[in-house]
Amino acid sequence: MLPVFLTTPVAFTLQVLRAFRANQGLLLAAALAYYLLLSIVPLLILILWVLSRIIDRQHLLATLGANLERIVPGQSALLLDELARFSEHHSAIGWVLSGSLVYFSSQAFTVLERALSVIFLHRIAVRRRHFMVSAIIPYLYILVLGLGLLLMTLITGSLEAIGAQSLHFLGHSWSLQGLSGALLSALGLAAEIVVLTSIYVVMPVRRPAWRHALIGASAAALLWEIMRLVLIWYFHTLSTVSVVYGSLTTAIVVLTSFDVAAILLLLGAQVIAEYEQRSAPAPQAALA
Repeated sequence: MLPVFLTTPVAFTLQVLRAFRANQGLLLAAALAYYLLLSIVPLLILILWVLSRIIDRQHLLATLGANLERIVPGQSALLLDELARFSEHHSAIGWVLSGSLVYFSSQAFTVLERALSVIFLHRIAVRRRHFMVSAIIPYLYILVLGLGLLLMTLITGSLEAIGAQSLHFLGHSWSLQGLSGALLSALGLAAEIVVLTSIYVVMPVRRPAWRHALIGASAAALLWEIMRLVLIWYFHTLSTVSVVYGSLTTAIVVLTSFDVAAILLLLGAQVIAEYEQRSAPAPQAALA
């Protein structure tokens, strides 16, 4: 049997949008975008501070910039400049500042869990999560993201080394730079889908089927890739945000990008929720 979103795609999409509106999805996304803006710099400082003790800082910053460009298109260079300046004085980080970085880094994950609990309300009615589990999950995600960035840095270095080489065959020479770039783009998209799938599996109460989580993650990732290109085009051609907001331009642009990303993230969760409810077996009538 074909999935419901393939048999009746228009009706399913409209139902997802209606449910998203009923759950105040735009309001939840705005709150999540605000906390993402609050958390992104402490999170990046914390990860950079730890990983720079393991691998070269410049190589790490280059990998971080490539990944930031997928999250905040057009603004990664400014964020990297601030991180680079901070990392030059990382020896001044004390215990109080370290604790503050860890705390503020976790806020976006905490708000994300609460936003997903609204969308997956049908699960909350059946089962609740212990508060200690909810308290630990954000910090586990910080650790996982740090390890993921370390792995991405190592893989990126290997692909860049491949791109610097050439393939010689039958007297002709072809550069592998294009292949390396394509592999890096595919790796970035795959990383997005993996992270989103893990969020949809871990963050909500009661683990869903991996297939359902993958469906929502793929939808959210593909929509974000489209919207990312739209945002880049808009901010470079039509936007007058720099005239209106002046020195606050970077913060406004980053917040707008986060808001769009948060909407798509929660829409992906809504796709999973609607698919679960439509796929659930109908309750049997009570016997007379």
